[in-house]
Amino acid sequence: MGLTLPGEQPPASGAEHPDHGSLDPADNRTRSSVITARAAHTFEPVGRSVAAARAFVRDTLQGWGFGDVVDDAVVLTSELVTNAVVHAGTAAEVVCLRSGDGVRIEVSDRYPEREIPLQSSGVSMGSPDREGGRGLQLCAALATRWGVEYSPAHKHVWFRLDLPERQVGTRTAGPSVSTELLPLADERVRVAVIQIDSEGAVSAWNDDAQELFGYPAKQIIGKPLTDYAAWPHTPGTSTGIVEALRLSRWEGSYGIRAADGRVVPVYASHLRVRDPQGEPSTVCLLVRDDERAVLATPQRGAAPESGHRADGQSTDPFETFIGSPAPDDLDGLLQRTVERSRDMLDGDAAFLLLATDDETELEVRATTGLPSARQRFARVPVDTGSGRYGTARMPAVHEDLTAVPGAVPLLNGTGMRSVVTVPLKVEGRLTGSLGVAAEGAGRYSNEEALRLQFAADRIALAVESARLGELERLRRGSLSFLVEASDLLAGTLDRDQTLALMAQMTVPTLATWCAVYTIADTASEPYLSYVLHEDEERIDGLKALLGRIDPPEPVPTPGARIWPAPARAAHEAALEASVRSLDDEPHHLGSGLGSTLTTAGSVGGETVVLPLVARNRVIGMLVLGKPSEDHFRQENLELAEDLSRRAALALDNSRLYSERMAISQSLQRSLLPPDMPEVPGVEVEVIYRAAGEGNEVGGDFYDLFTIPDGAYGFAIGDVCGTGPEAAAVTGLARHALRLLAREGYSGPAVLERLNNAILDEGERSRFLTLLYGELRPQEDGSALLKVVCAGHPLPLRLRQDGSVEAAAEPQPLLGVMDDLELYEQTVRLEPGDVLLCVTDGITERREGSRMLGDDGLAEVLKGCTGLTAGAVAARVMRAVERFAADSPSDDMAILTMRVPEPHRK
Repeated sequence: MGLTLPGEQPPASGAEHPDHGSLDPADNRTRSSVITARAAHTFEPVGRSVAAARAFVRDTLQGWGFGDVVDDAVVLTSELVTNAVVHAGTAAEVVCLRSGDGVRIEVSDRYPEREIPLQSSGVSMGSPDREGGRGLQLCAALATRWGVEYSPAHKHVWFRLDLPERQVGTRTAGPSVSTELLPLADERVRVAVIQIDSEGAVSAWNDDAQELFGYPAKQIIGKPLTDYAAWPHTPGTSTGIVEALRLSRWEGSYGIRAADGRVVPVYASHLRVRDPQGEPSTVCLLVRDDERAVLATPQRGAAPESGHRADGQSTDPFETFIGSPAPDDLDGLLQRTVERSRDMLDGDAAFLLLATDDETELEVRATTGLPSARQRFARVPVDTGSGRYGTARMPAVHEDLTAVPGAVPLLNGTGMRSVVTVPLKVEGRLTGSLGVAAEGAGRYSNEEALRLQFAADRIALAVESARLGELERLRRGSLSFLVEASDLLAGTLDRDQTLALMAQMTVPTLATWCAVYTIADTASEPYLSYVLHEDEERIDGLKALLGRIDPPEPVPTPGARIWPAPARAAHEAALEASVRSLDDEPHHLGSGLGSTLTTAGSVGGETVVLPLVARNRVIGMLVLGKPSEDHFRQENLELAEDLSRRAALALDNSRLYSERMAISQSLQRSLLPPDMPEVPGVEVEVIYRAAGEGNEVGGDFYDLFTIPDGAYGFAIGDVCGTGPEAAAVTGLARHALRLLAREGYSGPAVLERLNNAILDEGERSRFLTLLYGELRPQEDGSALLKVVCAGHPLPLRLRQDGSVEAAAEPQPLLGVMDDLELYEQTVRLEPGDVLLCVTDGITERREGSRMLGDDGLAEVLKGCTGLTAGAVAARVMRAVERFAADSPSDDMAILTMRVPEPHRK
């Protein structure tokens, strides 16, 4: 059972004001007053609520198919909501009620004391020039019926708009025209019908979509539409495709990346719907952009240029041209501007360019009827000539572009013959250029130029304001981006990780793909070190393509420069693959040709090279690329240049660090003994840990080497301190020990001469603790040792019965005093005995106030009876590591020797 629209009868507590267009009870026309749909929303008492209310009413009525009354409804809603939220200062509730023959809109506020004057009363609503009272005048002028109703807590102002009379089933219609004037289609008009689910993935894909874009349904269903849409959108500053797919209705131009890598410009109409379960989805109808008339919503007739309605009431010239509500983002405003301009002059294409800060170039920001994805952000110079067609600072009409080739570079190769262009100026400054073009010659004259200039003057200030807002947001975003990039680059000294960070920070924020070339030295050729594409499946093809062409020249000049080689090579490769495929069998045409075309599409746009200069030397190049003839924004190139300077320094720092680390490690490895000899009848095991990241050798050292008479020299020592200075003394000690011992000197003589050598180093000398000994295996299975312990932790002997004792006596350390008198002691290791030699990093291991010490080490050694030399060393190291939770801060060395027990039969 339907409801009758309230207020159709005169209310008891208010008033209704029919005008000459209201229904007469005697009228024989049948009009339904049954409500078929209702939409409501409450708006807070803030200024922005007026724009939100306009958008709510416009979207609601467009969704209901009431395009004929949308503009009137939006104007009236705007005035009434303004009265509520601005003047009355209360929240406003807007209710839209649909019936078969019209719509009723109610605006309620919570300020009933502020009574509205009635037409039937003697109160004057004031002059049209006054700020107040215009909403009631508009209601009287535009609404079929309107009225006011009061309640104790609310006031309701309502108006009704009837749909115009038309034939049954007709929503809008154009005049009958001759066949020659109808739009020309190259082939059957194909309408791609695509359904997008609530998650943004394609859920339906018809045959026309496959024909237009080359993807079969099974390949694309389930994938996000955002992977294929070339959306004319500046991130962070305007409506993106994700937002557009969530609107109740949307209509406009963008591109779809086809299977062959090209971008197909399309005109689309989106409708948001719900299925029987209430799940939302979006139905997208798409046609080629040059066939937009199939889907484009017919425009309402333009208002007179004088800025007045036919009934004498004033209108805003800006809204007359751009429509209401105006888009709140720059890209939306520019796109609507070019579409309205083309419609106003009945053109085939339109374009809008914005001037750079120095006004030397114009940057393409919006087009319609042209391949927008290919032209976006392209730049053309501002011609400063004085001729009629030679400057962008004055209106210009080109009756036939074939007579003046190159006069409008943007239109080269588009088939456009005639064009009219006008400047956008703010306070005398050139801020942009607006143009409309047609395929036929002689379409435009000075009259059309004046009309377009009138529109440009109305839109220039709004465009400049939105552009400055976008620039401010971009600058803030750029600063944030550079700060984050600097932190990331400063956080690593690894070369490979620095290269990866450089690429990952540019893709996809600044470019679609990126390559980094590095130069080892001035005599080396650039080397392709890293490649990244936003689509990981295209990285291998891109890397192969770049590997087939010569790298860019390493020019140190700052700034980005165009590098056409990749796009040219990709085009040639695609052409060769296409020619070869003509001779192949049909089943051989798939992957090879498809991969080549995909790669060609990936690098078919603008490619730029930025030098990586650090410490006055070119150390590489950063290459950024766009797909399908796309162009870079100047702001993005400037940001990339800033990034390249930071990245170059980080890359050079990582190179220097890697080189110094390699040198350091090479020198350190030279201080370590070579492979130790095998001692017959004796097990020997060494564990060495240098303190500090990247260190292989520190102040601790060890050695085992052959000496004459079948004996073996061994040593374990500790130089005071750590780092390079300690390592230098380590090298001196190890090499001196070998040399002196092989000359036949005894242990005390070796250490005394080493002491003199250390003292000869002067200020660079460091004192040294050293345990040196000579090992001689015996025929009876034992081993005889002669040891000298110069200030070093005493060696511990583990007997087979589990007892532990010191195997030497302490003597003075080296590098402190002259004329040392040292002596050697003899120790015999019986089968099963173990000799454990360590540095003080083992015995001085601390946990708070506790220290492992000699006694603690002896306790650990007691539990090693019966273990091999390797097992003893491992158990001691494990006990040392577990003694404290912190990582060791001192070098540690362990040398174990064990005489194995004879095997029993």
